[in-house]
Amino acid sequence: GTKAEATVSGEQPGSFGLSSCPSPGMETLSDLSLGCCGTFCFFCLGCKIAKDMDECCCCGPSVAMRTRYRTLYRIPGSICSDCLAATCCAPCNLCQLKRDINRRQELGIF
Repeated sequence: GTKAEATVSGEQPGSFGLSSCPSPGMETLSDLSLGCCGTFCFFCLGCKIAKDMDECCCCGPSVAMRTRYRTLYRIPGSICSDCLAATCCAPCNLCQLKRDINRRQELGIF
């Protein structure tokens, strides 16, 4: 991974944990609103993510979108872990993707 990836994740290069559910602690008010959006407006958040990635709105909450994002930024993981995250922890999955997209946009690497 690059130094920018390490900055976004807060972890060492190459250990970016996109496949795991984010911690329940909210860092800022924007994280809280993102968590509410993921919980109560799941498909709206999925559409926002798809729009960020120039994809069809239907692709937002999918395993394919998570896998595409992970491979695009060379984040370690597998299709199996993507499927598990998108299926078992769907709101966390979308919140995690959107939070990472927002951080990469702030750093100018998205």
